[in-house]
Amino acid sequence: MLRPERPTTSRLTDLAALTGGSASDEAEVTGVTVSSNDLAPGDMFVAIRGVNRHGAEFAETAAANGASAILTDAEGAAIAAPSGLPALVVEDPRGALAAVAQAVYRTDVERPLLLATTGTNGKTSVTHLLEGMLTQIGVVAGASTSAERVVAGERVVAGLTSPEASELHALIARMREKNVEAFAVEVSAQAVTRHRVDGVVWDVMGFTNLTHDHLDDYGDMETYYQAKAPLFHADRSRRGVVSFDSEPGLRIAAEADIPVTTIATRGIATEEAYAAADWHVEVTSEAQAGTGFRLTGPAGSLETVVPVIGAHMAANAGLGIVMMLEAGYDWQRIRAALADGIRAWVPGRTQLVSGSAGPAVYVDFGHTPDAFVKTLAAVRRVTPGKVIMLFGADGDRDATKRYDMSRTAVEGSDILVITDHHPRFENAESIRRTLVEAARDVDPAHELYEVSPPEAAIVTAVSLAGDGDAIVWCGPGHQNYRDIEGTQWSYSARELSRRALIAAGYDAPERVWPNPYGD
Repeated sequence: MLRPERPTTSRLTDLAALTGGSASDEAEVTGVTVSSNDLAPGDMFVAIRGVNRHGAEFAETAAANGASAILTDAEGAAIAAPSGLPALVVEDPRGALAAVAQAVYRTDVERPLLLATTGTNGKTSVTHLLEGMLTQIGVVAGASTSAERVVAGERVVAGLTSPEASELHALIARMREKNVEAFAVEVSAQAVTRHRVDGVVWDVMGFTNLTHDHLDDYGDMETYYQAKAPLFHADRSRRGVVSFDSEPGLRIAAEADIPVTTIATRGIATEEAYAAADWHVEVTSEAQAGTGFRLTGPAGSLETVVPVIGAHMAANAGLGIVMMLEAGYDWQRIRAALADGIRAWVPGRTQLVSGSAGPAVYVDFGHTPDAFVKTLAAVRRVTPGKVIMLFGADGDRDATKRYDMSRTAVEGSDILVITDHHPRFENAESIRRTLVEAARDVDPAHELYEVSPPEAAIVTAVSLAGDGDAIVWCGPGHQNYRDIEGTQWSYSARELSRRALIAAGYDAPERVWPNPYGD
C-alpha cells in the first residue's frame, strides 16, 4: 500500500470523539490499514466481521507487525483483547473507516484535483488514458485502477479495483507529498456500496456505460444502477461527464443534481442519443497501432489517435478529454499536446502481444457480453483473416451473464476456444460445460474447441491461426494470477501467448510490458 512518507499523528481519543466510539486509552496513530500483513509501525489495524471470520482474529499478527491500535466492534474487541492493542470500539467499523482515514491522513485539506470514472466497461481504460493525457499536458499525475496504483510515475500492482477507504485516503496523502496535481481514480459500484469512497468529493465524475454485470452482488440491473447513481449527486461530486453510449447514461444525466456535460460516439450510441449529446466522437481511422478519432463540442474540435484499437477506446479517450476540460484545463493546451497522438499505457486492454509475422494475438480484460461485442468488432475491422476467440468465465461470480458471453463470442468470431479463467471454488469443468452448451445453442455448427488448462488452450488457438488471422484472449488482461480454490497461482496470458507463438515458429517481441513509454 502506498502511504505518506511523513505521516502525522492522531490520538485514539480524538478519533473516538469523531466516530462516536469509545477508546481504551490515548494511543497515537499514524496510519490506517485493514490488512494485518500490510501495515507500518504506528498504524491502526481495522478489524471487520467477514462472511466466515472476524478480522480481529488477526490482531496478534497486527500487533507483532507494529500496529499501535485496533478499530473494531464490540465482538472484535473481545476477540482482540489478548493482543494488548488499545481499541477504538464502534458499532460499524467499515462505516467508520473512511472518516477515521480522512482524519488520520488529513485528506480534507490540500488534496489534488480528483477525477473519477465509473461504469461497467471502460473505467479502467479511461483512468489510464487520463493519467497519460494529463502527463502529456505537463501535469504531475496519479492514478488508481484495477491494474495498478500510480503516484508521479511510481507504480505498484493493485489489489482491489477500488482501494479500501484506508488505502484511498493514504494514496491521496501520498499524492499531496509528491506534489501530484491531478489524481484519476476508477470507482466501482462495490466501492460505493461498501463505503470505500466515503469521505471523498470528486471534482469531476465520468460515466462510461451500464451493461450486464455484477448481478451476483446486486440482483438486478435497477439495483446495480442505484449503486452508481449517487456518484452524480452533490455530496459525492462537483461536476459530471456522462456518456450517452448506453441508455442508462441518459438517465444518469437526467437525475443528476450536479452540472453535467454529455458525450456520445457515432456508431455506438443511438442516433437520437448522439444528436442529444454536447460532445461527439467520430472514428477517423482504425489500425493495429491505434484508433484515430475526432472530438467535437462546444470548445471546438480536435483530432488525435488513441494507441488501442476500437471505437470504444476512442469513446474512452474522448470522455477523458472532456473530463480534463471540465476540471479546468485549457482546451488549446489539451489540443496542442494531443495533436500527435495520445501517449498512454492501457495494460491488458486489447493489448497486442504478437510480432509482425503470423497471427495477431490480443490479450484483453473484457469479461462481459458488451465488452466481447465491442472488442471482437474492433479486432474484426483490422483483421483480414479469421478471428479466433479464446475465453473462460469467472467462478463464484455473476453466472447469469454466461449465456450471453458465449452468444456474443460465437457471433463475433470464426472459431471459438473455451477454457478456464478464475474458477475460484466453483468446478471449472462445470463452468466450461455451461459456456459450451450456450455456444452450441446459439450456433451448433460454429467451430468450437474446449481446452483446459488455458496454457494448452492458447497453444490450440495459435495452431488454428495463420498469417492475417487474429486471436483475442478475453478475461485475463493485465492480471498476473489465476484464483483456484482460494490460492492465487502465478500466471500471465501475455507471456503464455508469447511462448505459444515462439513454439509455433513465429517471432514474438520481447516483453512489451510494463509501460512501453518508459515510466
